[in-house]
Amino acid sequence: MINRELIRIKIVQLTYAYYQNGNRNMDNAEKELLFSLAKAYDLYNYLLALIVSITQEERHRVEIAATRATREGTEAPSSRFVNNKFAVQLEENKQLNLFMESQKRRWEDDMEAVRKLCDQIEQSTIYQEYMNSDDDSYEADREVWRKIYRTLIQENPDLDAVLEEKSLYWNDDKEVVDTFVIKTIKRFEPANGADQELLPEYRDEEDRDFALKLFRSTILNADDYQRYMSESSRNWDFSRLAYMDVVIMQIAIAEMLTFPNIPVTVTINEYVDLAKLYSTPRSGGYINGMLDTIARHLIQTGKMMKTMPEPRPHRARNERQDIRAPRREGRRPTIAQTSAQRVAYRQQQESDQRRENAE
Repeated sequence: MINRELIRIKIVQLTYAYYQNGNRNMDNAEKELLFSLAKAYDLYNYLLALIVSITQEERHRVEIAATRATREGTEAPSSRFVNNKFAVQLEENKQLNLFMESQKRRWEDDMEAVRKLCDQIEQSTIYQEYMNSDDDSYEADREVWRKIYRTLIQENPDLDAVLEEKSLYWNDDKEVVDTFVIKTIKRFEPANGADQELLPEYRDEEDRDFALKLFRSTILNADDYQRYMSESSRNWDFSRLAYMDVVIMQIAIAEMLTFPNIPVTVTINEYVDLAKLYSTPRSGGYINGMLDTIARHLIQTGKMMKTMPEPRPHRARNERQDIRAPRREGRRPTIAQTSAQRVAYRQQQESDQRRENAE
């Protein structure tokens, strides 16, 4: 589940925090990186468990309504939604149940949030159309949950607030993790029953190694990478760079030089996108030009054995098109400030705990 997009995001956060916090301990920083990635996988499982909790709350509501209907002699409520084949299969999933058994956090502790989501689902067009449909196939049951998740859970400020109270990391991770939850819903097959496999924490050991190797290279070779920036910035106003821009370019250079199989253009595109999300509104375009110049300098000086396409002809300013992707307002643009605070907070908690144990 933890892919390289998420790894790059975490390394941007943790590298920024590493320099902002006074205690520059590499071993602790690496532990923090792995811990933050593990928390993203916890969120993945916790969001799948939310579907189960919603189903159980709806089942409770149907049981109450059925008892009332029997007492009053009225029509019994439909159990179509609570018997949704996908949701029941997820409820019985062995991997998810094993994970939740090991967790202190449970949705039962936040039933107000679950009930509010149930109300929103029941009032939605998606729910009404599903309840009135004659299609009782597994595909229809799976598809309605995919729609519910994308419409009512993926973009839900109230839920985001609940998750942020649960973990200092989760509100930042949710946007990426949501995509994996939706992917998991689509992967479910009825023939697999309770043994349906969820996404693994890492696709393979190579991705975990990628995270540690990139982070270590970024920190340990920082002086060299910043010198490459200075050497390549003669035609650029280096003073215009925000501190987050420097961090992002430092990581990008580390990736270019440390991983020979990743094309330069792929690396540049990845970190330009991160700059648009985490730094200033103009950082994307500025970092794109800087990284292109730096990469060509590294190739020309023999420091990097990669190839790049010929540069595009220069166009006048009034002929250029603004191709920057629109910045999403909300969680991510605040990471530059909160990531350092988050790590500092955890380190303070650990220090306090050690002191209490010593006493």
